[in-house]
Amino acid sequence: MQVDDVVLGLWRALSRRDWDAVKTFLSPDCVYVDMPVGPALAARGPEDIVKRLKVGLEALAHYENHDGLLVSNGADAMYEHSETWKWASGESALLKFVSVHRVEDGKVTLWKDYWDMGSMTAQAPPTWLEDLAGTDTSWIFDATGLI
Repeated sequence: MQVDDVVLGLWRALSRRDWDAVKTFLSPDCVYVDMPVGPALAARGPEDIVKRLKVGLEALAHYENHDGLLVSNGADAMYEHSETWKWASGESALLKFVSVHRVEDGKVTLWKDYWDMGSMTAQAPPTWLEDLAGTDTSWIFDATGLI
């Protein structure tokens, strides 16, 4: 598979919140890092990465990824895109992202998301951060020094 096809396939599956399909794009040792919170709160492997993604996305009333610019150079790809998050309480957020992926042998081996935490907290429900604090943290992997 081409790097671009893998990256776009992953994001299409995530936009559908098709967790089983998301896993098929990730290598067994893939590392996911939400860069605003850093490598100490990373996730590793398809099962734990999906657990991590569900923390933010599963409870949303609506979630959608919007395609943007995808640039690849060999195994590495940078994907500038945005996401719409809608909560059942009525709040809505448009979050701009740059995601960096490394793809080897048709699987994502490294996934780093860069986004603005301040922008999200300004658009999210007032209890958003508190709600996240009570979620499953069994996925936490300290990737400090690995990325």
